[in-house]
Amino acid sequence: MKFLFLEPFYGGSHRDFARGLVEASSHEIDLATLPARFWKWRMRGAALHFIKKIPDLSAYDGIIATDLLSLSDFKALHPQNVPPCLVYFHENQITYPLAPGESMDFQFGFTDISTGLAADRILFNSRTHFNAFFDALPGFINMMPEYNPTWVTQAIREKSHVIQPGCRFPGGGLPLEAPQEPPLIIWNHRWEFDKNPESFFKALYSLDEKGVDFSVALMGENFQVQPKEFLWAKERIPHRIAVFGFVESREAYFDWLKKGLVIVSTANQENFGISVVEAMRSGCLPLLPDRLAYPEVLPDEFHAKYLYDGQEELESRLEAMLSEPENYIQDRPLISSAMACHAWENRVLEFDRELTELAALHDNE
Repeated sequence: MKFLFLEPFYGGSHRDFARGLVEASSHEIDLATLPARFWKWRMRGAALHFIKKIPDLSAYDGIIATDLLSLSDFKALHPQNVPPCLVYFHENQITYPLAPGESMDFQFGFTDISTGLAADRILFNSRTHFNAFFDALPGFINMMPEYNPTWVTQAIREKSHVIQPGCRFPGGGLPLEAPQEPPLIIWNHRWEFDKNPESFFKALYSLDEKGVDFSVALMGENFQVQPKEFLWAKERIPHRIAVFGFVESREAYFDWLKKGLVIVSTANQENFGISVVEAMRSGCLPLLPDRLAYPEVLPDEFHAKYLYDGQEELESRLEAMLSEPENYIQDRPLISSAMACHAWENRVLEFDRELTELAALHDNE
């Protein structure tokens, strides 16, 4: 069967998911993309671009889209009958945290709603994300002063399911390298406010002042303005920084992950965490907040040791892991093996079943 994948924001986790699915699926999938910038304008206008770029949909058994496409616009305005559509929600604009000084533009939340209503099937990338969206949706709708369409919550929920994304690493045996010295801390998240770099660097400054030996790899993509926290860190602890900036080569990126001892997250928003899973699979020990999707991704037996609550616990646990790695190092192969389930080769059957069922809707029309 043949599908068309429309991705208006081809970067970060969106790009990683799209490439992984196209490469792993047993179905034929054509990928149409736009660069990963100006996300608000992508939500507003990408559908109009794709309508003109792909005027003929007759070869496709179904459409795959992500949450940054206004699917209702695409379906309403395309000159042909649009085949059945599956939407993958990486994030949503109803629960996504606002940047400092920013106020909510309610239209983006309603685009999520109209996209959900226009879809035939909807997938969320974690149970955490699924629950957050449907917990918040009634309150969002009730902000309308009158004629509230309260029915949409159930209408969208009825066609929604959860499938965690695949990750582009081997699903079989994976030998681990010894972490480098001094101990290397990995930051491979987006350089944006919702990943809370302020908290992360506060912990690093505290360790540096105490004389704890470490280095840090500051990787991850930066889609627009470089956050000031990273520039300040470059000035304040240059002697600690082993990598500063996005690593273009995927091979080089994984080489750095294999050298790492600890992957730290301080995020305020994380619906799954592909970058964290990649680091754990490569042998990094996690230090993650006890919230968001992290308790869902990290196996239960590691929660007490590797999930923290608050800044003070982040700093004390990170210091212990760097100063006494022998108390933690035995968990590296166990955690790495636990992440193997997220490899695309171990996830793709679920997605292929969804696509087969989507195409069946087309056959029944």
